[in-house]
Amino acid sequence: MPNRLASATSPYLQQHAQNPVDWFEWGDEAFAEARRRDVPLLISIGYAACHWCHVMAHESFEDPGTAAYLNEHFVAVKVDREERPDVDAVYMEATQAMTGSGGWPMTVFATPDGDPFSCGTYFPPRPLHGMPSFGQVLSAMHDAWTTRRTDVDVSAAAIREALVGHEPGGALPGAGPNAPSAPARALEVLAGTFDAARGGFGGAPKFPPSMLLEWLLRHGVDPTRPGAPLARAMAAGTLDAMARGGMYDQLGGGFARYSVDAAWVVPHFEKMLYDNALLLRVYAHWWRATGSPLAHRVVEETAGWLLRELRTDEGGFASALDADSPGPDGGSREGAFSVWTPRELVEVLGPDDGAWAAAVWGVTELGTFEQGASVLQLRADPPPEEAGRYASVRTRLFEARASRPRPARDDKVVAAWNGLAVAALADAGDLFGRPDWIGAAAGAADLLLDVHARRDGPVLRLARTSRDGVVGSAPGVLEDYADVAEGALALYRATGDPRWVEHAGELLEEVLGRFGDGAGGCFDTADDETDPVLARIRRPHDPADGPTPSGQAAAAGALLTFAALTGSHRHREAAERVLVEPLALAERYPRAAGWALAVAEAVLDGPREVAVVGPAGDVGTDALRRVAVLTTAPGAVLATGPAVASDRSARVGLLQDRPLVDGRPTAYVCRGFVCDRPTTDPDELAALLAP
Repeated sequence: MPNRLASATSPYLQQHAQNPVDWFEWGDEAFAEARRRDVPLLISIGYAACHWCHVMAHESFEDPGTAAYLNEHFVAVKVDREERPDVDAVYMEATQAMTGSGGWPMTVFATPDGDPFSCGTYFPPRPLHGMPSFGQVLSAMHDAWTTRRTDVDVSAAAIREALVGHEPGGALPGAGPNAPSAPARALEVLAGTFDAARGGFGGAPKFPPSMLLEWLLRHGVDPTRPGAPLARAMAAGTLDAMARGGMYDQLGGGFARYSVDAAWVVPHFEKMLYDNALLLRVYAHWWRATGSPLAHRVVEETAGWLLRELRTDEGGFASALDADSPGPDGGSREGAFSVWTPRELVEVLGPDDGAWAAAVWGVTELGTFEQGASVLQLRADPPPEEAGRYASVRTRLFEARASRPRPARDDKVVAAWNGLAVAALADAGDLFGRPDWIGAAAGAADLLLDVHARRDGPVLRLARTSRDGVVGSAPGVLEDYADVAEGALALYRATGDPRWVEHAGELLEEVLGRFGDGAGGCFDTADDETDPVLARIRRPHDPADGPTPSGQAAAAGALLTFAALTGSHRHREAAERVLVEPLALAERYPRAAGWALAVAEAVLDGPREVAVVGPAGDVGTDALRRVAVLTTAPGAVLATGPAVASDRSARVGLLQDRPLVDGRPTAYVCRGFVCDRPTTDPDELAALLAP
């Protein structure tokens, strides 16, 4: 019989609906049951595309004996970390504090009040390499609860007090957004971890450093600036290596979650919306800065993958594709959909093209993955005379692969990640002249604002997730409000429709009114939507980037752009205050603050504010606007509209009082409170926007 999770909106929770474990969702019912029975909570946190979450589920949660013991002695709570990042953040901090590391699946033992007293991650069904079995852990926790209760209570209280005592603040002196020392110091620290031979930073595993790459591209804009050549080289080396290795899907486009090795050969095969949204945007910006053909191809293919594989019927974007899929033997295994053997290539392509394809994509008899299979890599482009053959072979392999059993899709729509996708598709569509991408971005933004957002009196509330057009119960967190605002602002840049600025302004008002921490920064949860159990432990507040920009850095970026478009000093000042804490972190740990550094580059550059006025569709208007779109000035803001603003357009302050010059389309470039002489010449505009 299905358990309680059968009615959950989260696909991850539904994956556990047939477990013999008597799972509860996070909420009052679970805590009340634990108090009634006087047993501890077992809180298991993971996500749908997590390979080791599936492994632990198959090994332990589907085992009747393990489930029976768990049900008798604990109240089991299953949490989707993507749906409840607030729950995940608090218990991840506890796990890292207790064990020195963290990850998913996360396994937390807590009192009926939610206070953690023991934490871990994956536990095997049998002792392995010094790691206790899950059964042994359950037995030890039950024994501690029943025979050493005082010790458990003391431990839980000490952990809670330590977490409660970790309050916001701690900014370094002089670490504000206008302090040029932050990028310089961060670049020096980052250079010490750069892998010059293989790209990326540090050793295995290597994750795509999306936010860092955006910062490095911005920092490297001015070739005369100290550190600019190094920044450009680190960005280019990493972007090239990721796109040529196995982490990038050489047939279908899109990036896997990370590389398990230092050379980008073997990926962890799950594909996440947030990675691909962030990477789509940064590769588009790399193309803008360099004209790289590789960047152009990656943008085209990754945008195509997003629209083909993740777009939902409602117009949003699903969260992820699973790492696992059924293999030739019928059993589910990681990477089965994506890997090839030489024999399989020959079966699809014939002997000549099969051997040629093996050489092009590095498919060997020994293999680069498991069971003699290889992950496709493209370490060098085929020669130009082989372009036709390459296209034909690639198409045939793509079509043959389409007949394989596909990985499962986590089809919940997460507000923040969709905001990132909206921004990426709007930016890339504008740069590449693809109105279909911009239209897809607008469709996703409409879903977020029509389905996820609702008015509650004067408050605009944003739901974290939806599925099949129905919102989940989890409230939006800081990154949801900030990233959706960022997407709306990118749509304004691409379309000139001022309604997107209005929507962004509404979301940012909620950020300023409900998320402030009293010290200039922001909490990750709203003051009226913080979970009461978490509030006892610690209200989530993390200035560090994870796989996505931190909520604070994302908020700072959206606030800065909104301020430049509207002329709002209040939003500009708020952006600078919110940046202080992440930039303090950046000077010591730049890999945890890439987006804050990128926003700081925009602050240091102004950012440039460009207003293009003229009739829509006019050749002169389009020429000026194209120059502005192609500028690499960090965080440059662009407003386009008629010289005589309508009532709606007038709300975009950057367009106000901008007459035509000699009756011709005109561009105005401002920086801070100083504006250059208006110009009608695209070449002159390009010079004004140069570093």
